[in-house]
Amino acid sequence: MESYSDEQLTTKYLKGDKKALEVLIKRYLKTIYSFVYRYVGNTSDAEDITQEVFVRAWRNLKKFNQQKSFKTWIFSIAKNASIDFLRRKKAISFSELENEEGENIFSETLIDPSPLPDKFLERKETGEILTKALEELSLKHRLVLSLRYNDHFTFREIAEALGEPLDTVKSRHQRAILMLKKLLKVDFN
Repeated sequence: MESYSDEQLTTKYLKGDKKALEVLIKRYLKTIYSFVYRYVGNTSDAEDITQEVFVRAWRNLKKFNQQKSFKTWIFSIAKNASIDFLRRKKAISFSELENEEGENIFSETLIDPSPLPDKFLERKETGEILTKALEELSLKHRLVLSLRYNDHFTFREIAEALGEPLDTVKSRHQRAILMLKKLLKVDFN
């Protein structure tokens, strides 16, 4: 059942196959958790919100428009659940992007975890510089970059997941790249 597409699995679940939902959850659990963690910056909260995302998906799967992408639908639920949490929390702390070990989520996901020995120091310094620059960007800009480069979403998938117009996402991506260039004072030409 692992080889079935998301659409096939949702159809199977709606016809009564409970195993199909388990496969979908297993398929998206890690990426949804990672996405939610980038919003809230806290392991415990991210775990709770991720659980809530899958409960919401389970409750609303009968309403899911099978003409749409399940992937973008589940990420839309994750985005909304994260925003709901942040609204209840009322205080968004952008400095909480570190896990319990003090590691930054962006440096973990943007840097090759096993650099060659002679490149280790250089990459570590570059990672720290990039992490600091990313922290300067707004959450919306960081999310677009993260979905694009960490999760390999297309611009259309990002737009659907975030509930934003496609042109807004493309524009936000371009602005984020330009802001990073300015923060890093790098000439990419």
